[in-house]
Amino acid sequence: MGIGMQRCQHLAADKAPLSKSLLLVPSAISILLTLLFQHYQKFFAYNLQAIKEDFQIWRLVCGRVICLDLKDTFCSSLLIYNFRIFERRYGSRKFSSFLLGAWTLSALFDLLLVEAAQYVFGITINSLPSGFLGPVFALFVPFYCSIPRVQVTQVLGYFSITNKTLVYILGLQLLTSGSYIWILALSGLISGICYNSSILKVHRILCVPSWVAKIFSWTLEPIFSSAEPTNEIRVGMGATVDIQRQQRMELLDRQIMMSQVAQMRRQRQQQGGMINWNRLFPPLRHRHNENYQDHHPSDQDTPPPTEVSEEQVARLMEMGFSRGDALEALRASNNDLNVATNFLLQH
Repeated sequence: MGIGMQRCQHLAADKAPLSKSLLLVPSAISILLTLLFQHYQKFFAYNLQAIKEDFQIWRLVCGRVICLDLKDTFCSSLLIYNFRIFERRYGSRKFSSFLLGAWTLSALFDLLLVEAAQYVFGITINSLPSGFLGPVFALFVPFYCSIPRVQVTQVLGYFSITNKTLVYILGLQLLTSGSYIWILALSGLISGICYNSSILKVHRILCVPSWVAKIFSWTLEPIFSSAEPTNEIRVGMGATVDIQRQQRMELLDRQIMMSQVAQMRRQRQQQGGMINWNRLFPPLRHRHNENYQDHHPSDQDTPPPTEVSEEQVARLMEMGFSRGDALEALRASNNDLNVATNFLLQH
């Protein structure tokens, strides 16, 4: 199963109905509870004392789905919007399994961290901020591990602004919005690490059954799906002229690489053998130094194959790429996981 199959899977999951439902439904309920139905807010409070002493287990569900603070609603909605890339990459079932596992594990870690805070610091915590916050913080784990870091610009020549900076700023804003929200953040991060761990194998236990995924596919997808994306590559409008120029250069770079990939594949079909991926990466490394269209490195300049880390190969295969494509990309990028991932995602 090669990159073509992977791209087909991306297109099939491009609608991201689960992310859209998590973005719209809890936000709408939160706004209604804040503006019109304040007397019903008590049913959505994350009251730990009622859970432990009165065994109101239902509060674990109601109190950990709907935000009662509009600031938390706004920040978590923006983060879910940015994290929809995981549903498009892995599919709705795998994405929902991660959210289910993170939600379940973070509920357990919430209780453990509250007891630990009371034992170590003598802090009695009777309630925590409400909302779908544990899984949102858990999504920072795959975001940090699997999304390539691409520099957009620099501030004062020292501080790099990347494609991930805004997401981290939103997470920091959410982290500082409440007094005890750090407990939810810590439990979410721990649950994300546990779920992603290849040692604990939590993803094999806490997963959404296929029949449940089919039911939600039949119900949610017709409601929350959107039109299929076009084949053209969109360029976001940058905030400054420098950012816009950088985006246009990246677009040109992708177009050059795609044309070179098509040419290489035609040559491989005619001659056989492996694609010379090293001819595809120089535009990424020499973006500001060379003219890409006139740059044609000779075969004599191609370095010999380098040792490839099996751990990095495994990480690329977990993202859905075939072993052969992962090996070629890592050899061509000199074991640079970010460069290899970024190229494979674009093709």
